[in-house]
Amino acid sequence: MNKLGGYLRLMRPLNCAMMGFAVLVGATLVRIITSDSFWLNLTFGFLTGFTLTAASMAINDYYDRDIDAINEPKRPIPSGAIKPKEALAFTFFLTAIGLITAYLTSISCLILAIISWAISVSYTTVGKRSGLPGNFLVAACVAVPFIYGSLAVAGTIELNVVIFASMAFLSVTGREITKGIVDVQGDRAQNVKTLAVRSGEKTAAHTAVIFFLLAVALSPIPLLLDLVSFWFIPLVAATDIGLAASAFMLLKNYSRENARKVKNMVLLWFLLGLLAFIVGALTIN
Repeated sequence: MNKLGGYLRLMRPLNCAMMGFAVLVGATLVRIITSDSFWLNLTFGFLTGFTLTAASMAINDYYDRDIDAINEPKRPIPSGAIKPKEALAFTFFLTAIGLITAYLTSISCLILAIISWAISVSYTTVGKRSGLPGNFLVAACVAVPFIYGSLAVAGTIELNVVIFASMAFLSVTGREITKGIVDVQGDRAQNVKTLAVRSGEKTAAHTAVIFFLLAVALSPIPLLLDLVSFWFIPLVAATDIGLAASAFMLLKNYSRENARKVKNMVLLWFLLGLLAFIVGALTIN
């Protein structure tokens, strides 16, 4: 039972579910049922987003096991719940499932899934040590599922999906920079050149806030372009208030402990934002 719990924690199911739902959001924004295979492709799309995200979480923990021994000793690998070789084998298993479901959807989806996986591996193996470029790689991995959802059900990438993907990219970039503040001690010891390590926690906090506020600034665009219904407003407003409040918290106190709180809060605001996109698209006339 402890082993099963270790694998579940290695996957980070909440992150996986969010990426799977991001695929659904991308499909929902298209608002058309193009063929009899719509629902099947939608299911495959969710599974692809879920499993490839789980695989990226597992391989990230595999490569970060020495850093996590300092920063997060209770994670599955440093705690001894999962052996490094087991985590690597689990990664390959999850990747195979994700690529198979992508292939069953379409060749174009398989190509996009492979590109997404390549970005994830690039980040884990070399990108993380690069600091801000690595943050952009993570954000790209989060933004791709929106585009994937559109491609899976419509065979094209719609403009409105690109807008939502851009908002996700900005908010996740800010969260990754904030994460660098949380991990600054271990990152410095391992020569990981995050913005917090290279320029200090204050500069990292200010930069993260810029990305959070840019995401907030983009939020009215879907409504202005009539891409969503009125019901998008209360949910996205709550998301914007949450992001703005989190940004203020980080500006006021950029300590490791507070940055951890902000990082976790932003994940919740992102989830609420996904809900806003879904409701807004489904209820539009």
